[in-house]
Amino acid sequence: MEELFTIFSILVLGYAFGSISFWGIRLGSSGVLLIALVFGHFGHEISEIIRNIGLIFFVTSVGYTAGPVFFRNFKQKAWVYILLGLLTVLAGVLSCLLFLQLFHLPTALALGLYTGAITSTPGLAAALEATKDHLASIGYGIAYPFAVIGKVIAIQMIPKILRTDMKAEREKLAENLKPPKETKRENRKFIQIDQIGFFSFSLAVLLGLVIGAIAIPLPGGATFSLGISGGPLLAGLILGHFRFVGRVSITVPQNTLNVMREFGLMFFLMGAGTSAGVGFVETLQKYGVILFLLGAIMTLVPIIVGYFIARKVFKLDLLLALGAVCGGLTSTPALGVLISSSGTDEVAVPYASTYPIALITIVLATQMIGVFL
Repeated sequence: MEELFTIFSILVLGYAFGSISFWGIRLGSSGVLLIALVFGHFGHEISEIIRNIGLIFFVTSVGYTAGPVFFRNFKQKAWVYILLGLLTVLAGVLSCLLFLQLFHLPTALALGLYTGAITSTPGLAAALEATKDHLASIGYGIAYPFAVIGKVIAIQMIPKILRTDMKAEREKLAENLKPPKETKRENRKFIQIDQIGFFSFSLAVLLGLVIGAIAIPLPGGATFSLGISGGPLLAGLILGHFRFVGRVSITVPQNTLNVMREFGLMFFLMGAGTSAGVGFVETLQKYGVILFLLGAIMTLVPIIVGYFIARKVFKLDLLLALGAVCGGLTSTPALGVLISSSGTDEVAVPYASTYPIALITIVLATQMIGVFL
């Protein structure tokens, strides 16, 4: 009963706080994260299964939404998304290495700050595995809150600074991501197991968990897996792309995907916030405010570098660029606020295009730094 009371208290207060406008900027769903941090600081806990279910629901919804046009879009701009994902991650990695040397930080603490700054749970897991040091978790907890809020603000500020006509940008995005024309096959009658789409959605989650559990061996005895974030995202992309298995429809209505995406994001932010809030103040007092500042810089550098490369080097339209940068940062909350502020789900397509490349690069880079430094 106590945990249920905590969950819905965080949701009510978080949504209310996130709806408040500060100089035209709303925290939106990240208001839930801030309220969760406060609850976590005062000892309230949310089960890890809640956070994991939220993450799985969110990324599966994103995959399903992007699936119908993802593979065609990626094929057309594959090298752009691959390079953008790599360079965005590299910017953060280089800043981590620089601070590690300049401030003589323990490797585990520096990696924790870095993975917290880019809000990468798989990256943190890789850091813990490579260093065997709990300092990684401490660094993650310090950098994570600003990282989420900083990205949310930045994603909203960029269009405002540029005085963007969001309607025009949505039209450009829709033109770039035109779905394939319906074929005669799709116009035939197919078996729909349930109208809401829960069967298909659950199938994607199940398939994603299997994919995410596959361990790929790496040099030095380490392994890499897509985990519960990358696996369901990939499964959603695949099922969303094919939409049919024989005569059985595996489509999910967009209204269902919208609800599942919001539900998942809320539960993920709630679980992440209460976890990060435990000992947050004590950690800052012990290790100093400088760590908070370093984490903030490691958050902002990849955003700036990724956006510059997307817009100035690859000449991507604004919403394509912002979606791709969110994917390069592997940032679930940033994508959530971008969907809300842009008014279109289609920004999930460039996100899904850079996300897998960025995720793999983050895990590999974190493991190499942890092993060799």
